[in-house]
Amino acid sequence: MSAPDSPVILPGATLGVLGGGQLGRMFAHAAQAMGYFTAVLDPDATSPAGRISHQHIRSGYSDAHGLAELARVCAAVTTEFENVPAASLNQLAQTLPVAPAGSAVAIAQDRAAEKAHFVRCGVPVAPHAVIETPEQLAAVPADLLPGILKTARMGYDGKGQVRVKTLEELAQAWDELGRVACVLEKMLPLAHECSVIVARGRDGQIVHLPVQRNLHRDGILAVTEVYEGNLPLAQAQQALEAAKSVAEGLQYVGVLCVEFFVLQDGSLVVNEIAPRPHNSGHYSQNGCDVSQFELQVRCMTGLPLVQPRLHSASIMLNLLGDLWFTHGDTAQTPAWDQVLALPGCHLHLYGKAQAQRGRKMGHLNITATTAEQARATALQAAAIVGIEAF
Repeated sequence: MSAPDSPVILPGATLGVLGGGQLGRMFAHAAQAMGYFTAVLDPDATSPAGRISHQHIRSGYSDAHGLAELARVCAAVTTEFENVPAASLNQLAQTLPVAPAGSAVAIAQDRAAEKAHFVRCGVPVAPHAVIETPEQLAAVPADLLPGILKTARMGYDGKGQVRVKTLEELAQAWDELGRVACVLEKMLPLAHECSVIVARGRDGQIVHLPVQRNLHRDGILAVTEVYEGNLPLAQAQQALEAAKSVAEGLQYVGVLCVEFFVLQDGSLVVNEIAPRPHNSGHYSQNGCDVSQFELQVRCMTGLPLVQPRLHSASIMLNLLGDLWFTHGDTAQTPAWDQVLALPGCHLHLYGKAQAQRGRKMGHLNITATTAEQARATALQAAAIVGIEAF
């Protein structure tokens, strides 16, 4: 990333994003609303972000010609997902500001490196062991079981994870995962999950969104609730301070999501980080005066960071492709007209060409004056389209 005294990049410039998914699309919308032009690098001709951006560079994320073209047309570049090659970010950073830096993304790509970073930052993590060799497998202590074996790289939304109860199951699971580098995490008695989104500028200033209470199903975020009292104050403050510590330890520039497990005794452990805007922060588009995507734009351009304010109790419902198949095997558009008849409902669809089961197709933000009103409306909306809400 460029030095703290780098000039501010004002509207009228072109901002680039590696990745053409829904997060890139929402980043582009935010940047365009602020007066920037946008360029997307993604190999998919029908990518959600590529379809709405001013320029779509159709190439792979490691393609030298594509990266050179992105660097040529852009004043700064960001990424919308953590599995973009860190080397590509490093290459772009030789000639223009890149946020987040390749070094931070590389840590987020590797669970073992991620866990080590958490330990260095002094934030609580679940008991765990790194397994890269048969010797390390043989040395795993029995008190880490039952646990979850996770591939160190390329795992997301519950993929690359196996629950194991015994040392024999652990060995079998490692074989099934191809004996790739893994992290075994002890299963802990969970109460629920939460996350914090922070934004850190070039000058080290940090602002944050409110702490988000999350519900996952099958490893995929289903519901986020944000309102005063969604978590005990001390718990929320602990999560916020831990997230800031993680960002500071990385000397991070950009938007960072830190996910936590809340244990039944009320304590917190850090689960993982996402070096980008996050599903659990989507409510900020309608519930806050500054969204996570505007924060992403401000970070990469050197614009001032202002502390976002939550102006409405908010609930986000994730919309998976399954909703299009509630009446059979032929895709049918859900009754969005009935949903949008409810007060405070804000529909965000990602422009994906085809609905598929398990595919993230959009999200629904519900805002209201009180948490009770937001929950009541969310339950109504969920019933209309067939979502299991809470």
